[in-house]
Order: sequence, then structure tokens, then C-alpha cells
Amino acid sequence: MDQERRRLIAEKFTELWGVPPSVMARGPGRVNLIGEHTDYNDGFVLPVAIDLDVVVAARPRRDRQVNLYSLNFHQASAFNLDAIARDSDCPWSNYVRGVALVLEKAGFTLRGMEAVIQGTVPVGAGLSSSAAIELATASAFQAISGFELDDRRTALLCRQAENEFVGMQCGIMDQLAGALGQEGHALLIDCRDLSCQPVPWPSDLGIVVCDTMKRRDGSGHSRLRHDEAPRTGELCL
Repeated sequence: MDQERRRLIAEKFTELWGVPPSVMARGPGRVNLIGEHTDYNDGFVLPVAIDLDVVVAARPRRDRQVNLYSLNFHQASAFNLDAIARDSDCPWSNYVRGVALVLEKAGFTLRGMEAVIQGTVPVGAGLSSSAAIELATASAFQAISGFELDDRRTALLCRQAENEFVGMQCGIMDQLAGALGQEGHALLIDCRDLSCQPVPWPSDLGIVVCDTMKRRDGSGHSRLRHDEAPRTGELCL
């Protein structure tokens, strides 16, 4: 994350909450090279984490209140960790709420926080901004609440949040790609057992991501299985 972007996020945080953030957590988007609709059908996928990301700037509170502000949508949303419910007016916040709920269910006691969220992943472009905000949120909660999860379990809990709370029946590719992706490598995932293997990327070979201008709105939809007719995919930030 470049210094100018960091400064702008911190300035907005200070404007809203009166103090600077104590942590900035990020979750990257991803591009998938091989394997479409195979991660939830026990196949192989080969995604690459990219430099577009979602950042959660946060500071802990003394209570269980979570106050959020999205720089992308210029919206505020708030909830209490003891009564987590969906927000239909600010659907972007449901990814944060879902991650908080599954972390609590997994036995981790979360602290409340103030947070500013900003992302560079294009809206509806299929680059997995949903997993990016989930991973950034999980990292922020870990940092301010004083516990640590390994990357694989973080990815699994983030997928659980998207499946059970957001209502998108995605596979695990997006979250694993963001959590385990390495610079200069793709990530070969065997979705039968979730084993992962970094695959070195040739330094003289580039990846071009082209915007077709076709936006996807998969809110309320499930991912395809192999025996279903095509329809739109994931809900993006």
C-alpha cells in the first residue's frame, strides 16, 4: 500500500473518530488462471493474488460496539458484537458482520472497534473483493483483540462467513488465494483436501486482466454446481 493512500485513509479515520488508527489490515483480490466453477466441485484451481486490495484501518474500543465507515460507498454502519444482524441498507458491512459472527462462534472474544474500509478492487469485476474484505476484517479483529490464527484457518472462517451469513455459497478458492498467495507465485489448490502448492511465476511473463464492463450481481444467489444452468456470480464490494 503506497504512502499517499495510507495517509488519506488515516486522515479520514482521524476525522471520523478523533484519533488515528492503530492497525491497517489488508486483503488482496485475486485472478484465477485455471479452473472455473471447480473449487466447490472438488477440482483443481490456480489463482494468483493481485495488488488490488481492501484495507481496514481500525482502532479498538473498550466496549463491544463496532462502528464502520466505507470510503468507497461513503456510508456508515454500526452493530454490537452481542447482537449481530444483517444490514440491508449497507450490504458491504455484512462481510464484516459475518466475519465477526463466525470468529465469536469459533470461541474468540472480540473487542469492539472503529474502522474505515477502503478498497481498490473494481466493483463487480470478479476479482473477489468479498474475500478481500473478509480477510482484511479477520486480520483487523485479530490484531485489536489479541489473538492469532494461521492463514488457512482464517481463510476457512472467512468462507464460512460468506456461506452462512452473507448467503453466498462460494468455494474456498478466493479466501485461500488471498490468505496464502505469495509474491511471484500462483497457488495450486486441490479442493478435495485443500492442499496448496505455490507455483513460481516466470519473471518475464505478465498477466493482463481485461475489464469487459459486464458487472456481476450475485446477491442472494448460490454458486453454480456442474449440473445447473449458467447465471451471474459473486457479490463484490
